[in-house]
Amino acid sequence: MTVLVVGSVAYDSVTTPTDSREDSLGGSATYFSIGISRFAPVSVIAVIGDDFQERHIELMRSRGVDVSGLQRQKGETFRWAGEYYSADLNARTTLDTQLNVFAEFSPKLSAEQRGSPYLFLANIDPELQLDVLDQMERRPDLVALDSMNFWIDGKRKALNRVVSEADVLFMDEGEARDYAQEGNLVTAARRIMSMGPSAVVIKRGEHGVLVFSANTMFSAPAFPLDHVVDPTGAGDTFAAGFIGYVAATGDKTPEGYRRAAILGSVMGSFCVQGFSVDKLLTLTKRDIEDRFRAFTDLTAFAPLRDGDSIFPSSRPLCTSC
Repeated sequence: MTVLVVGSVAYDSVTTPTDSREDSLGGSATYFSIGISRFAPVSVIAVIGDDFQERHIELMRSRGVDVSGLQRQKGETFRWAGEYYSADLNARTTLDTQLNVFAEFSPKLSAEQRGSPYLFLANIDPELQLDVLDQMERRPDLVALDSMNFWIDGKRKALNRVVSEADVLFMDEGEARDYAQEGNLVTAARRIMSMGPSAVVIKRGEHGVLVFSANTMFSAPAFPLDHVVDPTGAGDTFAAGFIGYVAATGDKTPEGYRRAAILGSVMGSFCVQGFSVDKLLTLTKRDIEDRFRAFTDLTAFAPLRDGDSIFPSSRPLCTSC
């Protein structure tokens, strides 16, 4: 089932404690489309400048990404520069942002794209996200949405409207607290779900992920890594694994969302092991499945069955316990 993603395609300049890279391929739609291409057909809507290299279009096309929705405009491609510090790779400092042609981005969907059954609205202006929804010929089977503090603080009214139309909302824990105006993540997620989404996925970086759907809550750790190269794009790659699982299986049950979250965590963990999309380009099916199984081993333990107890039978009973 085809997945449509609307977001950014960019050139990033990134500095981390281990290395730096200038003008590498980046952008939310880039990470997402390359990540999800392992699991489902994907079509991308984004704007690029006349400086965008043809080899990067070919790279995306070689991964099976439909690039017919890339709109080339006169001017320079969106650029971002940032720096990560060794003390906390979850935190970064933005050194430079040049919107360039992205400042005038107006998504245009083809007739085929308007019928896509799965839609990921990556982190862009919520008014543009609403415009995309208005262009769909029917409501997709799944609408997934990402946002950030900039839109929460600056365009809350429009964001509220698009959140009410979403099935799955992705936010990090700071964004969820800010958006719900609630410090407790459980209460924040429930408050957001009352606005419309059937599932809220809270990304917690190296601390894992929380998934709220129906009346269930699921918590999973991040996959432990001994070496992180570049955290850029991990969130969008997580979304690629999550939505990729749903698109491949059609499973939107709470149990399906749990497996989707693990696959998202698998893909995100690979993403941070290289600069840009480098690691994603080398992944094999075996790599992904092996790490998915490793997640099972990481979180598995023997449950208590009927009649079982964690207290030794020889332990004296505590009459006040």
